[in-house]
Amino acid sequence: MALLEQDIKRVKGLGFLLNRGTEEFSGRIITENGILTAKQMQCLSEAAEKFGNGNITFTSRLTVELPGISYDNIDPFIDYVAGAGMVTGGTGSKVRPVVSCKGTTCVFGLYDTQALAKEIHQRFYVEYHDVVLPHKFKIAVGGCPNNCVKPDLNDLGIVGQRVPKLDAGKCRGCKKCGVADACPMAAAAVTGETLSIDAERCNNCGRCDGKCPFGALETEETLYKVYVGGRWGKQVRIGSALNKLFTREEVLDVVEKAILLFKSKGESGERFGQTVDRLGIAKVEKMLISDNLLKRKEEILEIETVGGAKC
Repeated sequence: MALLEQDIKRVKGLGFLLNRGTEEFSGRIITENGILTAKQMQCLSEAAEKFGNGNITFTSRLTVELPGISYDNIDPFIDYVAGAGMVTGGTGSKVRPVVSCKGTTCVFGLYDTQALAKEIHQRFYVEYHDVVLPHKFKIAVGGCPNNCVKPDLNDLGIVGQRVPKLDAGKCRGCKKCGVADACPMAAAAVTGETLSIDAERCNNCGRCDGKCPFGALETEETLYKVYVGGRWGKQVRIGSALNKLFTREEVLDVVEKAILLFKSKGESGERFGQTVDRLGIAKVEKMLISDNLLKRKEEILEIETVGGAKC
């Protein structure tokens, strides 16, 4: 039986993408931060053999795809993986599965990235699942300025920050300065008899924390830098950094406000970066700092939106 276009479109909405040159599909399994239990991995191995072509692949956003699934096997496949607590999806003009780096365990991570990403996933992937946007909306959570997960190339990216706090009165002017030696940005240096920090060079990576034995430099609590409007692909746009560092509670509000802004101001088929460029970053930043979008949340979510994502 030849597949109809309407059938292909229907199952794409369920997370099944047509394999090129065939009438078979790749089933996309949603993960939270790329984490799967051993039992879930076993289930996927069994499902790949039972319903697919025996292979398991991974996407750049840490979701899992099982290729070679026939149209008739899609519903049985969904039921099978549901037995291990897994769901398919991750397509369409919606908030996409959230991706995070390994900051939870990485020695350079400034906070528990996977915990924050899991909270964002629940609030804005799961709870916003029926909210149609002008295009896909990708979120990345990075643990430090190493940017391993490329937060500045996502529609919204978060980067952990530790701002150094210098107590010059405690500085001994050591010729061999532990803080200066630890700084990868050459932002810390002893000039004369006192340590100084070049704020323009410093990227708040936190590598200097605890490196002064006399307590001349400590870092503040973890804050969060936010990039908006990034994207990769045929038209690369580096995300615009907002001119404020946010607390954890504030950054969750910024995520929601960015989604509401895109929903209310975006045009069908354009990515968030194009919306940012059309409105101007100064206006966008003002809207994201203000709480007006949150006050209009229910009104904005009622807006009829035509999504433009093709996959």
